Amino acid sequence: MIGIDVTSIMLGCLTLAGGCGWVIDRRKYKVEVKKLEAEVKQMEAESKQKYMDLAKEYVEEFRKNIGEPLQQEVGELRKEVKELKDAVEGINDCPYRAECPVRDRMRHGAAHGDA
Repeated sequence: MIGIDVTSIMLGCLTLAGGCGWVIDRRKYKVEVKKLEAEVKQMEAESKQKYMDLAKEYVEEFRKNIGEPLQQEVGELRKEVKELKDAVEGINDCPYRAECPVRDRMRHGAAHGDA
């Protein structure tokens, strides 16, 4: 009987040791998984930050190369339209308005839809 008891005790100890080893390995595995998940989140955050920085850089380049020149051109066009408007309004004050070829051309162009 003592032989069976010693064997049972030995098997029980081995099972207990194996179970403890499995629990310890599982804890290590969980810690490693959490560590890897944290690294992935960090990499995602860095990737998003790089994307935002790149987008910001592209917007600044667009403004500099396209937006600002267009704003300048629109400003120049507004100035030219104002000058033209002032000139057209000044036709009535011109002493040569009865025979003004520019006024006649503008009237004929406007009548034909060519203005």
